[in-house]
Amino acid sequence: MPALLFNVTRLLLLLAALAMPLLALPARAGALVYCSEASPEGFDPGMWDAASTHNVTGQIFQGLLEFEGSSTTLAPVLATKWEVSADARVFTFTLRQGVPFHTTRYFTPTRPFNADDVIFTFSRFLYPDFPFNRAFPATFVYPQNLGLASMVASIEKIDDYRVRFILKQPNVAFLSYFAMSFAPIQSAEYAAQLLRQGNAHLINNYPIGTGPYQFVSYKKNEVIRMSANPAYWRHKQRTDKLIFAIVPDANVRVNKLLANECQITSTVRDEDIPILLKRPNINLKKIQALNISYLSFNMKHDATRIREVREALDIAIDRNAIFRALFPRGDALQASNPFPPGVPGYNDRVVNEYNPERARKLLNQAGYGSGLELSLWALPVARPTNPNGQLLAQLIQQDWARIGVKANIKTYEWGEYLKRSRAGEHDVYMSGWTSDTGDADDFLSPNLTSEANQPGCYKYCSAEFDKLVDAARMSTDQNRRIKLYEKAIEIFKFDRPWITLAHSAVFIPMTSDVRGFVMAPNGGMRFEDVYR
Repeated sequence: MPALLFNVTRLLLLLAALAMPLLALPARAGALVYCSEASPEGFDPGMWDAASTHNVTGQIFQGLLEFEGSSTTLAPVLATKWEVSADARVFTFTLRQGVPFHTTRYFTPTRPFNADDVIFTFSRFLYPDFPFNRAFPATFVYPQNLGLASMVASIEKIDDYRVRFILKQPNVAFLSYFAMSFAPIQSAEYAAQLLRQGNAHLINNYPIGTGPYQFVSYKKNEVIRMSANPAYWRHKQRTDKLIFAIVPDANVRVNKLLANECQITSTVRDEDIPILLKRPNINLKKIQALNISYLSFNMKHDATRIREVREALDIAIDRNAIFRALFPRGDALQASNPFPPGVPGYNDRVVNEYNPERARKLLNQAGYGSGLELSLWALPVARPTNPNGQLLAQLIQQDWARIGVKANIKTYEWGEYLKRSRAGEHDVYMSGWTSDTGDADDFLSPNLTSEANQPGCYKYCSAEFDKLVDAARMSTDQNRRIKLYEKAIEIFKFDRPWITLAHSAVFIPMTSDVRGFVMAPNGGMRFEDVYR
């Protein structure tokens, strides 16, 4: 072939290759795509408590501590060591030196991480009049639910690499807070830059952390792009580009995984598992997570504020039928306590009841014998403990109809669902919780105490329940803690602020070429050292 013709042919082949659609190309080495079930609420980890948010911020930010591997054992991250006083009131941290914050198109740090960043991060949670909070007033959901502001007496900067937290009362669970998803460290220097620019709110849009990945871009309800942090203090990641594709529909997520359009997805439903197990190119990881799903009552609305009504609605539900429909594989457990068996403090004397006849009598006793109409909010995203919110709502609607209760099913887009439920617009809504620590306090304090349910106590407030939970948190005697929690569970079951539903296994599917993924005990996604 003449040289000129040969070169023209090569050029034509090259142009044809370049013209191929992007989706027709094989997945590029160095990139990893995760199909997420929902968009993040924002990028400031302290402001939000949804798993879909912390799956994102967990790649960008780091805390003083972390939970090691697939356990609930605390390990050092931005702190290298810590000391706790014998009475669990004073917590002193020695900080890691030489850790750089991210350098991005919108921020270039001039110094590494130090004590000023720890003080800044936690001052936002504790002091409403903190200068940054005045510029950008925010609700810090998890810290507020824990009652952090009323818990901490002071934070002290000992020197650039030592900080001390002093509590008003003992708290044996406090150390674990520093590994939780709300507690990653923000850059005080970046915050100062935003203040000078009059853009404090952008801390929730353009994150700066110390983690293995840094933020690149976000298109709402479509995609989040992150890149490997080139200056990461541990080591640079083998995955150059981490992409979160936002795919609310569970069927579509599975199809995208099978087509290799994503290499790992959020948790899947029982009905998807047989399909995935047949595919030799798919690996399916499983963990029995520390979780619960439940229905939460609005304790301020006319009917649901009455204890007998709540009990009637609870015992009218046929949980066996629900589990046959939603969990056909049998990997889930019916929930009677607000945390699963195995958590110290679980009360096996507290059990569920299915008794529609007694439910009708309770409604009549409460003044609703002639009927009751209320709203039932269906979860709009699939969760391991609630894989199909619409189906669950329909099954409960049928059960309640048998006792004369008309349930109007409502749902909203995920962000709107969270916003409206936090405002107390519901009668009954579906929710859930997954613990980081496996301690009873991590289920009860952020969800069921009066501190967690302000303003207005539309979820649940009980002085007697609070007293028991507070006493358990302050006690260093594990046997006493267990007895206190068991008593608190009895009060919870009598008051019935929740209809407890399920504790479930978590299944995470991925393509067989994914390496290094370790399941967290809370089912969260961690992509550090994950590659293909």
